[in-house]
Amino acid sequence: MLADTISISREMAVIPTVQLADKRSGHERVCMIIGSYYVYALKDPRAKHAQAFYIGKGTGVRRYDHLKADNSRKGERIKEIVAAGQDVLVTLLADDLSELQALKLEAELISAFGTIDTGGILLNSVVPTGRRKSTRSTIIVPSGVEEKAQLGLKLLKEAVLELAKANGNGVMNSDCVKALGLASHYMGGSKDYLTWSLLGLLMQEGKMRRKDGSRLHVSQVR
Repeated sequence: MLADTISISREMAVIPTVQLADKRSGHERVCMIIGSYYVYALKDPRAKHAQAFYIGKGTGVRRYDHLKADNSRKGERIKEIVAAGQDVLVTLLADDLSELQALKLEAELISAFGTIDTGGILLNSVVPTGRRKSTRSTIIVPSGVEEKAQLGLKLLKEAVLELAKANGNGVMNSDCVKALGLASHYMGGSKDYLTWSLLGLLMQEGKMRRKDGSRLHVSQVR
């Protein structure tokens, strides 16, 4: 369902939830029902046609959480808008989505508009800073593909980390392959290097570590 720009002061309706029993832990957990996700844009009213400068997804009133003026590029833009005596426009682009639908739409929109790191207009922090550009000069890099790749990588790492969090004793590479359906190979060889790479990146970021003398990897974050 598509929606128009809404006032920041408008109160959100209560998002329905459902109590689900976690069979493994024996505890109940409250989950958002399917259809409670949305995708939104933050727009600068000073720009022509109130140009979007940030795309996000969320549930409940999450889109208003992003109106906090922190020290990020988005936060600095919000400060500039407020200092000019105006308000950030919050536009609900689509609602009544499942989480997967919201993730896909958010990624597609960020890829379509592009980030300022690659010549686009959005302030979303998607493309890593300080990375080396070693692409051959003859290679054509279509607009938005770098953002799409980085968003996909981010989701893959989050899935591996969440799996590790749920298994306190640690997970092996083969666990990640089978549980997440990430079997990979190159012409029959170099099997399951994708998940090895994901684990390696998470360890490099300090979010996971490998247990001494074992093949298990444990989460370092809650």
